[in-house]
Amino acid sequence: MLLAPRFHHLHLRSIDPDSAIEFYVRQFSTCESGYWAGLPALLSPNNVMILFDRMDAPPLKTPQSAIWHFGWHVTDSRAKTLEFEAREEVISRPLFSGVANEMVSISSDTWFRDGNKLGVSEREIDEHREQKTPVPGGPGFAYFEGPEEVLFEIAGDYPSERFNHVHMWQENPLCAQLWYQKHFNAMPRASFGNLDVTAEDCSVPRTDEHTFPALNHGGMFRAPRGGVTFGNVDLIWYPNQGDDSLASSLGQFQDHLALSVADLDAWVLKLQVEGVTFLSDVYALGDTRAVMIEGPSKEGLELVEET
Repeated sequence: MLLAPRFHHLHLRSIDPDSAIEFYVRQFSTCESGYWAGLPALLSPNNVMILFDRMDAPPLKTPQSAIWHFGWHVTDSRAKTLEFEAREEVISRPLFSGVANEMVSISSDTWFRDGNKLGVSEREIDEHREQKTPVPGGPGFAYFEGPEEVLFEIAGDYPSERFNHVHMWQENPLCAQLWYQKHFNAMPRASFGNLDVTAEDCSVPRTDEHTFPALNHGGMFRAPRGGVTFGNVDLIWYPNQGDDSLASSLGQFQDHLALSVADLDAWVLKLQVEGVTFLSDVYALGDTRAVMIEGPSKEGLELVEET
């Protein structure tokens, strides 16, 4: 069995990569600017990157693709939230709490989970209010807007600061988890575990229950959910929030994700035998080689050979 790939990079398209990278370096002191394969890069201390292609015009962000946003672990999410709110160059994206028009800067300033289940319904919020359940306080997650209206997230409190996840949408979240486990030998995200469904019955309808906190006033759908881990970076997803099918990520602002493998030829053969959709032949990428395939909801996945 081939060893599971490592998360290599998230690839963005930008009209000003240098300014974008400088922005993130200012916000996250553990990150550095650099280059990889001749491309401008934001370097995270856990040996992963955000790579940039320079564009002449603003890249597309619609229609919605499977790639939603990306984020960092931080050592003190509440302190970091206050720090970002005090910076003019960072735009806070408050969360609707589910109580009238109330908004909070960080998830833990309202009821945001029920046991291990992230997100609470309006019914559960009413129960908390009736029982006078105190809001949890402490660490949580918060959203902000960076260069070119990019959405990014922080979460904590963790031992060290690093790029840690890409949040996604999937047409069939449980099927997507099985797809990544089958084709890439990926580990389920720690809190999700192995699924009790198979490829034959993994297509579970999206719940009709809206949950909070959420960036949208009406809440968001959070079930079913899924996710896998590559190295120390999580890919986490919820159901497609809209009625239209998710579009290909290629050519959009958040163009694709990249995974590193030790033997590209072996992986190409494995995935061809398994019927995975290839979007390219093997091509040169800097001093190495790569190939582009398509994920279960049309997300671009680049396999980069790293010996």
